[in-house]
Amino acid sequence: MDLFSAAFFLSLINIIFIDLILAGDNAIVIGMAARKLPRTVQKKAIIYGTAGAIVLRIAATLIVVWLLGIPWLLAAGGLMLIFIAYKVLADEGDHDSIEAKDKLWPAVRTIVIADAAMGLDNVIAVAGASQRHMVLVVIGLLISVPIVVWGSTLFIKLLEKFPWIAYLGAAVLTYTAANMITEEPHFLAFFEDNPILRYGLIAVMICGVLLAGLLKKRRQQKEKDNTRTHPATH
Repeated sequence: MDLFSAAFFLSLINIIFIDLILAGDNAIVIGMAARKLPRTVQKKAIIYGTAGAIVLRIAATLIVVWLLGIPWLLAAGGLMLIFIAYKVLADEGDHDSIEAKDKLWPAVRTIVIADAAMGLDNVIAVAGASQRHMVLVVIGLLISVPIVVWGSTLFIKLLEKFPWIAYLGAAVLTYTAANMITEEPHFLAFFEDNPILRYGLIAVMICGVLLAGLLKKRRQQKEKDNTRTHPATH
C-alpha cells in the first residue's frame, strides 16, 4: 500500500471509525476514573491519562501488527475480532467496578491501566484494519484516540439515538476479521483461486454476527421488560 494513496486514506478512515465504535467504553472509564477530582485538576488528569494511553496503545498495536506476520496468528486474530464485533452489539457494558481517584497521579494511573486492560479489542481491530502498515497505525490512533476522549459524550448520544451505527460498526469489524482470515498465508492461495467463495464467506460472517447480535439484543430487552413487569420481591 502506497503512502497517502486512496487505499491508504480508506484504511485510515476505517481505523478511525473502528476506534470510535470500540473506544466509547474506554472514554467512559476515563471519565469515571477522574470524576472525584476537582474540576481544575480533571482536565489535567484526562490529558495526561489520554497521552499515556495513546503511547501504550500505539506500542501495543505495533507489536500486534508485527506478531500478525507469524503463521496462523492472522486467522486467530480474525476469529477474535469476530467475537469482538458480536460484543459491540451484545455487551451491555458495566463499568461500576472502575474506582474513582481523588488525586491527580493515582487518577492518571487508573486511566492508563484501565484503558490498557480494556483496549485489547481496539488493538486487534486496528492492527487488522491497518493491513500491517505501521504508519497507518500511528496516524490512525493519534487522530482517533483524542477524538474518542473529547467527543465520547457526543458519540455515545449518537449511538443511543441511532442504534444502526453499532450495527454498521459490527459489520465493518466483521469485514475486517473476514479479510484477516482469508488473507492468512495458509488460506491465501485457496481464496485467491476462489474469489466467489471468499466474498460468500465474508457475507455469511457479516450476516451471522449481525443476526446473533440482534437476537441477543432482543433477549436482553425481553428480560428487562419481564423485570419491569415482575419486579423481584424482597
